[in-house]
Amino acid sequence: MKSEPKRVCIYPKDIQRITGKSYRQSTRLLQKIKEGLNKSKDNFVSIEEFCQYTGLKYEDIEPHILG
Repeated sequence: MKSEPKRVCIYPKDIQRITGKSYRQSTRLLQKIKEGLNKSKDNFVSIEEFCQYTGLKYEDIEPHILG
């Protein structure tokens, strides 16, 4: 019995599904989060960091990310 692998990082497509915004707006939000966390453009943003920044609960966004 294999368990589905869990992802740690979030991508613009995930943000698009969660918020209903366009892909470009989702990319901008991801950039804004990186700036707020003092990360370089090459660093990933974790799902936990996204939740902290936006104030959303992981339980609410998990179905949108994992399908």
